[in-house]
Amino acid sequence: MDGISRRTLLAGAAATALAASAGPARATARAAAPRATADGFAGVTALGQNGTTGGAGGSVVTVRDAETFLDYCDRDEPYVIQVDGVMRISSKQGVRSNKTIVGIGSNAEITGGGLDLYRRQNVIIRNLRFTGADDDAISVQQSSHHIWIDHNDLSGGADGLIDIVRGADYVTVSWNRFHDHSKTALLGHSDANGSQDRGKLRVTFHHNLFDGTAQRHPRVRFGEPIHVYNNHFRNNTLYGVASTEDAGVLVEANYFENVAHPIYSGYDESGPGRVVERNNVYVGSGTPATLGTVVEPRTYYAYTPDDPTAVPSLVSAGAGVGRTQGRTS
Repeated sequence: MDGISRRTLLAGAAATALAASAGPARATARAAAPRATADGFAGVTALGQNGTTGGAGGSVVTVRDAETFLDYCDRDEPYVIQVDGVMRISSKQGVRSNKTIVGIGSNAEITGGGLDLYRRQNVIIRNLRFTGADDDAISVQQSSHHIWIDHNDLSGGADGLIDIVRGADYVTVSWNRFHDHSKTALLGHSDANGSQDRGKLRVTFHHNLFDGTAQRHPRVRFGEPIHVYNNHFRNNTLYGVASTEDAGVLVEANYFENVAHPIYSGYDESGPGRVVERNNVYVGSGTPATLGTVVEPRTYYAYTPDDPTAVPSLVSAGAGVGRTQGRTS
């Protein structure tokens, strides 16, 4: 392009659109959005990060095509990236630190590919549909930390819907709907990676709907504590939660409905993990496995679980896209 980069062209186009008084623009900018407040592990002050704020304090841009979307994801500056419409991408596309990626309304979608957080921190992904990824829909890896995945709808990928692996830490997965998929959420990518993952992979899952998905809600290796509370597990064909390779998982105040194997310690060729269950409801479900003790999440953050009998109605009303104003604590 005669020495002119794609980013330079896009920045110029955005500036021109901003100055214009009429006509559609691929990217528009305005004042920054209000600060979001993460809970669970994403809200913990650690590793030089005071919770997870994403792109707060940066410019807000609205993107309507994949090229512009990926350009803003790849910038070093903080941004709130508002997604308007369907972003058709392929493979796993990188997202840099200090970003909020949020869908507008209930029809914003990322399809065909996924988002990759590789050695990044302070990222919020919210109110988006993820469909048909040719790999993982969301990959959090290589010591990425302070990631908040909130109020999304994820389905139908080739591999995992969410993978949190290779030393990632301080992550919250909240108020999402997972459906039409098998391998839902993996923490710790292999039995041989304990040297990188022990003492890491601290993740909170709360108020998610695992709707007919087969397994990994989540499957965990090595991490501790993993806190799984106030989720609705419904018609999961293989199992609910699996703690393996000496992971420490607290499964608390969830609602298991028609799940033959709600909780495993050890799975497939992976050795047993520690798992504590308390105050869960089991309807048409099997007996949970438990083993040992687990570090209390309250060591890191305060929380108040909802009554597990109310979880189906709460999660039905609040989980997924178009519902970002719902309860988030």
